[in-house]
Amino acid sequence: MRFPRDFGRFWWDFVVGDEWRIAVIVAVVTVAAGLAARGAWVDGEVLACAVAAVVMAAVSAVVIDAGRR
Repeated sequence: MRFPRDFGRFWWDFVVGDEWRIAVIVAVVTVAAGLAARGAWVDGEVLACAVAAVVMAAVSAVVIDAGRR
């Protein structure tokens, strides 16, 4: 039973790491983009640019906030 626990810890550290907010931001934006793409609400090129911009802005905000602490 040690392998599943260690495997889970590896992936938790790999995905979440030191800053859990970045993992949450990426997950929420990915789900929202998937729903928008599935519903064909937005063109694919626009959606890709919007996802990139939102993730970059949110990650920048988290990094700046972490630097201030």
